[in-house]
Amino acid sequence: MPDTAPLRLALLGDSLAAGVGAADARDTPGPLLTADLVAAGIPAEHRVFAVSGARSTALAGQVAAAGTWPQVAVVVVGANDLTHAVPVAQAVAELAAALSALRATGAEAVLVPAPDLSVVAHVPPALREFARTASAQLRTAQTRAAAAAGVAVADTSAAAAVFARDPSMFSPDRFHPSAAGYRVIAADVAPLVRAAARTALGAA
Repeated sequence: MPDTAPLRLALLGDSLAAGVGAADARDTPGPLLTADLVAAGIPAEHRVFAVSGARSTALAGQVAAAGTWPQVAVVVVGANDLTHAVPVAQAVAELAAALSALRATGAEAVLVPAPDLSVVAHVPPALREFARTASAQLRTAQTRAAAAAGVAVADTSAAAAVFARDPSMFSPDRFHPSAAGYRVIAADVAPLVRAAARTALGAA
């Protein structure tokens, strides 16, 4: 690939986008995805606009803060909507508005939807089926909204299965991923980010 300015990759959303739980910053989503792009021959840099604890309602402010800087944006959101019992329709409407605003700037986008909270160790067994169902309902609605906005959606079901059987995927707080957990998630997201980057560069 000819010498060009690096692709601009933005991370928006919650603590999972920011990398909370990883002991080393190199094992957080931004650096992992940037390194994957570079390995694929796409020079890249990243910025994190995500905020720990953010729900979908916070995305509008993050999109505004990112402005026209991103060429590709990875949006990771949904966990805090679930833990705060935000109605699905409300959370998805806020997500849809944010994705539309991102696309209006010309950015490509990839959505990492709500995780399956039933795999979190400290969720009581009696509540796991409820958590699984609620997570799936939000994830399905998020996927529809993303499709309507022309946004790719990462399938993290394989990662969820790994988290369910391997406690080392979690950081000591037993909620956020560990470095190993982030690497598993990034492996599922990276192909979509590479494709989005090539689309963005082709349109540049």
